[in-house]
Amino acid sequence: MKDQETLAQFIALRVQGWTFDRISQALKVSKPVLIDWSRQHQFHIQNLQAVELEALADKHLSSRQLRWQQLGGSLSRVEAELAKRDLAEVPTARLITLASSLRAEATRETGSLRFTAALKDIPREQYVENVMDWQV
Repeated sequence: MKDQETLAQFIALRVQGWTFDRISQALKVSKPVLIDWSRQHQFHIQNLQAVELEALADKHLSSRQLRWQQLGGSLSRVEAELAKRDLAEVPTARLITLASSLRAEATRETGSLRFTAALKDIPREQYVENVMDWQV
């Protein structure tokens, strides 16, 4: 079996999104071994990916907040104008479409982070399914 340092490198590279082929070449480890490691450490890899994604989101939080404020302001203006309009007017359809698009874009901006744990790591009294997910 490969040493723990090689395993740690494998996990780090998978977290970064490297393919099995690329990792196999870099670490000189066969793909079947890498696939086995991936299965054994899938929850750890997923959690590290979530942590990296969270760090990226935190790094760009101010710009994300600004986008949220801009989207919210635009949506408020469109909905205020829409409330004044008679639905029989042609521009109203465009405003409804714009409001829907802004809502969809705002929803995409929220995203979601998921953390998982293996069944053996979940206290018995908290067990519901094979994997518990926490959303942040």
